[in-house]
Amino acid sequence: MTALPHPDVIITHESDLDGLVAGVLLQRLARKLFGKTVPLEAYHYNFWKNREPREKSAWVTDLTFEARLDKANWLIVDHHLTEVVPTQSNLIHDVNKSAGLLCYELCRENGLSSPALDRLVHLNNVSDLFLEDDPDFVLAGDYASLVKIYGFWNLHTLLKGEIEKLLDHPLLEVMAAKRRIEDPLGYEWSKSNVSELSPTVGYVDTVIGNNNQIVHQLLERQATRYPVLVTMIRRPNGVVIASLRSRNGEAIKVAEKLQGGGHANASGAMLPKSVRNIAEGIEYLRHFLNPTKNSPLNSLDSLFAELEKK
Repeated sequence: MTALPHPDVIITHESDLDGLVAGVLLQRLARKLFGKTVPLEAYHYNFWKNREPREKSAWVTDLTFEARLDKANWLIVDHHLTEVVPTQSNLIHDVNKSAGLLCYELCRENGLSSPALDRLVHLNNVSDLFLEDDPDFVLAGDYASLVKIYGFWNLHTLLKGEIEKLLDHPLLEVMAAKRRIEDPLGYEWSKSNVSELSPTVGYVDTVIGNNNQIVHQLLERQATRYPVLVTMIRRPNGVVIASLRSRNGEAIKVAEKLQGGGHANASGAMLPKSVRNIAEGIEYLRHFLNPTKNSPLNSLDSLFAELEKK
């Protein structure tokens, strides 16, 4: 068993259940190993890319391994695609396992496990890797929806960090009802409301239902000609988030151009602060994905300036 460095902070992904499970598990592991509670921080991709990795030691999970994280006394536990080879840091990496499962394997090596955690980590793994053939796939999607609907820190506070309490939680009844009633209605609406952002990227208008499941069905049923589909949400703080989905690895390429990240077929990015609503987000993406040589919007700086004028 490799000795792990004593972290100053534990950092995880804020946007999904995998980040919640992985972050909490690493925090518990640090408490077991070092006898104190290490601060937990959670970030969306864009905020994380702008955060300086200033700590002498840190544990990072469910965020793509980058060259700037290759530092002595840093541990990265992740499953996103990366081309960076670690030279100083300790990288635990497997694209076939969720970050939550990788962190749980570390916990089990150090005597931290339970039947409840076994079950929750399994459900998280199924939902995060989108394992459609698993018998728990539909139920796992309901668990994943909890973070999408109620938010990372709201759930963390509600559960007091005890993620096992998510098992059979009353809020799952809400997720199941939304899935049964809203998703079919939302699918039919969205199928008729896909607009072009570029020849290969389509924007899916959504009014009701689970956006991820709706887009998954559109791609699976080949109900649209675009290999990459985008949905957008505007958070209460005014930030507009773009979610990208595909079936053949195209989504991550678009997300990275937008300074976002994620999985090959399931990625996301936060749009610039100058984008204030969904309509402006659509305009921004159309210009961004279709640059022209003589367009004043040919660079990101000029695009931001143009949007700021409005």
